[in-house]
Amino acid sequence: MKIICLNTWGGNAGKENLLSFFNKHKDNVDVFCLQEVGYHPKGYEEVKDKFGKDIKVKIWGLKEIPAQLSNYIPYFRPHYYEDYGILIMVKNNLKVLGEGEIFVHKDKNSVNHTNDEVGNHARNIQYVTLDVKNEPITIMNFHGLWNGKGKTDSDDRLLQSDKIVKFLKTLNTNIILCGDFNLLPDTESIKKIENFGLRNLIKEYDIKSTRTSFYKKTDKYADYCFVSNDIKVKDFKVLLDEVSDHAPLYIEIE
Repeated sequence: MKIICLNTWGGNAGKENLLSFFNKHKDNVDVFCLQEVGYHPKGYEEVKDKFGKDIKVKIWGLKEIPAQLSNYIPYFRPHYYEDYGILIMVKNNLKVLGEGEIFVHKDKNSVNHTNDEVGNHARNIQYVTLDVKNEPITIMNFHGLWNGKGKTDSDDRLLQSDKIVKFLKTLNTNIILCGDFNLLPDTESIKKIENFGLRNLIKEYDIKSTRTSFYKKTDKYADYCFVSNDIKVKDFKVLLDEVSDHAPLYIEIE
């Protein structure tokens, strides 16, 4: 099984650039775990958001990414209103045993209305459980809290990790947990997930950066992939495709 995890950056690296990436990989990838996916029928819009800031919103993703991946089933779970969130695309030849979400920061309808907390909205984990050769495996997609104060620990992030671990303890399957955690590797928030017993492939494979040249800041970590100890990883790497300010993560398991 092959999985790609990518924060799409809302298409800021270019619509055709991003869609061509999916076209390139659609025949050999089984599951895409995507973050920063939105939708509005008009596509691109210049809007004044609810914080009074004029922004250009990339709002075609939820329509055109599934259209590009027509042989996949989309599972969309918004965390900011109903049209912005995280998306798992599962190839339609795979058997889905179940899917859902849990909120790990605030609740589904929590939205801040201050300029200082634009990223501090509700955060969820979505999951799909697949039947892979008569064995269940749960793939989880996550976009962690952004608070505008770097990628270090905070009370909210520590609590967020505690809620993730609490949910992990309810699962009786092997686990793949991936996404943009907005955290540095040495944080206690990351260690809580490692201490639960999942392998951190970013550390295991000595990955030095999960960002592309679009990202100009110094901290080059944000994205992670954690797996159960029983999962046999055939390959894990950061892809070189520059389709976002985040680099795509590629994992292949037996």
